[in-house]
Amino acid sequence: MSVPIPPDNDPLVRIGELSRRTGVGTDALRAWERRYDLLRPERSSGGFRLYGRGDEERVRAMKALIDSGVSAAEAARLAASRTETPVASEPVRSLVTDHADRLRGALERFDEADANAILDDALTRFTVDAIVERVALPVMREIGKRWESGEISVAQEHFATAVLRGRMLALGRNWGAGIGPLAVLACPSGERHDLGLIAFGLVMRERGWRIAYLGPDTPIETILDAARRLDPAAIVLAAVAAQPFEAVAAEITELARHAPVMIGGEGADDELAERLGAKALGSDPIRAGDQLVGSA
Repeated sequence: MSVPIPPDNDPLVRIGELSRRTGVGTDALRAWERRYDLLRPERSSGGFRLYGRGDEERVRAMKALIDSGVSAAEAARLAASRTETPVASEPVRSLVTDHADRLRGALERFDEADANAILDDALTRFTVDAIVERVALPVMREIGKRWESGEISVAQEHFATAVLRGRMLALGRNWGAGIGPLAVLACPSGERHDLGLIAFGLVMRERGWRIAYLGPDTPIETILDAARRLDPAAIVLAAVAAQPFEAVAAEITELARHAPVMIGGEGADDELAERLGAKALGSDPIRAGDQLVGSA
């Protein structure tokens, strides 16, 4: 339940009370003040920062924008320019859809420069979750459908995959750094479709995890070796069909002795996961990411 915004004559409050009223942690509030100049506190006689109604309104607006998929920097800019809350999310959804439509068009006409410009703009405006869920993966699904129906060529589909895969891997640069739990990600032998797994890795990095990415078509012995060397908090395998999992069923059971094993993608389901001694994550990277965080 939301807490009503106090009237104009309410006293100034310290950051802990501002956090309680808005539901935003004190660390995040300090970061928003430092990075984006979102908060404009006054000083008490004792030197404490004190925040007013305008600060609370801007925090609420920024939180609503981020929740709707807007990047933190863009949300801060928009929140600082607003005088009313809450922020409607429908225009944000329309804007994300527009980016997806324009990106698909650029990829289908082999225009790498325009595709990269559209992705660059999306990265300044939206969160990684929003880009994964509403731009990159929907574009690839639509291109896949159009290829299957004969509306576009194999060359167009391969070009689109190469451009998006390269950009998504670039976003994951140094995703193994940090202090969070480590996940080993791989597609087993025979599975070459790894865009969904890359997207999942980006989602997990946003949630504080470190990623060791082994890539597509990875021999099970390689995955076992990585598990022994890295002692990960989780091992995530992905495939668009069940066969790659079935082909190494005994080895996946062995993997589960080193760390919790999750299987994801369209080839995963609960029944198969139970037989392998694993857990099923499903095919949606955002939901799968939240599921893994919740089970850790």
